[in-house]
Amino acid sequence: MRRLMPFLIGLFVVAYIDRVNVSYANLEMSKDLGFNPQVFGFGAGIFFIGYFLLEIPGTLLVEKWSARKWLARIIFSWGLLAVLTAFIKTSTHFYIARFLLGMAEAGFFPGVIVYLSHWFRSRDRAKTVAMFMAALPISTIFGGPISGLILGVNWLGLAGWRWVFILEGIPAVILGIATFFYLTDKPQQATWLAEDEREWITAELEHEKQLKKTVRTYSISEALRHRNVILLALGYFCAITSTYGFNFWLPTILKGLSGYSNLLVSLLSVLPYCAGLGAMLVVGWSSDRTGERRWHSALSLVAVSVGLFLSALVVESSVFLALAMFSIVGAGIYSFLPTFWTLPTMFLTEAAAAACIGLINSVGNLGGFVGPYIVGYLNNATGSFYGGIIYLSCSALLGSFLVLAIRNQVVLGKA
Repeated sequence: MRRLMPFLIGLFVVAYIDRVNVSYANLEMSKDLGFNPQVFGFGAGIFFIGYFLLEIPGTLLVEKWSARKWLARIIFSWGLLAVLTAFIKTSTHFYIARFLLGMAEAGFFPGVIVYLSHWFRSRDRAKTVAMFMAALPISTIFGGPISGLILGVNWLGLAGWRWVFILEGIPAVILGIATFFYLTDKPQQATWLAEDEREWITAELEHEKQLKKTVRTYSISEALRHRNVILLALGYFCAITSTYGFNFWLPTILKGLSGYSNLLVSLLSVLPYCAGLGAMLVVGWSSDRTGERRWHSALSLVAVSVGLFLSALVVESSVFLALAMFSIVGAGIYSFLPTFWTLPTMFLTEAAAAACIGLINSVGNLGGFVGPYIVGYLNNATGSFYGGIIYLSCSALLGSFLVLAIRNQVVLGKA
């Protein structure tokens, strides 16, 4: 835990900043380049089309080849492409840069989920995943104000929004090199553990693997067709539609509602993510304590749906009421993730688990294209965010039903 988690959390903080800093850059970028809301929504979301294409192969490489080498490649290349995004000039450049960034980052998140299953027992995994995924709200809590500060500079004739991409992309390039030397693929290779510790965790994980196999062993093709895997993929699609529709447009909504400065908007934008950080850790702990996964995940999505619906009623009248509702949304979005990602590893092992985690994440992340685009399209058509927010609310509610439809076919713990 001490060796791996701080480093992995740091990687995810940098990854997520590079994925969503476009939402803060957009406070100036669209005006500078003449983009309308539909263009920005499409460009922000096309990231996930590129992500989809390489997700399953990338995740399988983590399982079959080397997490250390593949994650290092991913991190280095996305950092380089994040920096190059600073030099776009047209909507076509924007689309290409975001698409390639998605391809570069594909496999990172599900790869780490698979990697954690090589090191942590099932009974410890929800709180471990919660720790890892705490990087999501942390990245926004710190990344939002930093992006707001960078927006105010104009160095070397480059606008502040361009420096957002440059200065926040460079750390990934450095960390990609560090990853190659720092991470260890399997406990058996961990010279930094005592021999008895290596033997203990290896034996524990092997016992879990054999226990699952006594119930049912799935081939990759069988696992990809499994009813629960399909429901998980569809449920995650609905959840991610709401998540990124909310994340990418939050600063713009607050800016239009309040008229505040870019820096103040960036500071206010962190409040929902502060709520999300606390909720994520509490729900992850509760899920591990009780062994229950599905209801923890589903009720978190219900909170997202309710928060979005109520925010739609006040979004054009009160910035403070809207922020309160957005904080409920943030709590639901981030508390959903750690419990959800324990579900596939409760009945799948090895390559089947890796392929299915890649499938769930890749299909789900197509929602990262749909959510921002639909919100931008409806805003462009109606001049209001009301319709888009209601759409995101319905998507989260549908996701909760799909998670609850998962059958209780697990070996370790309760579903």
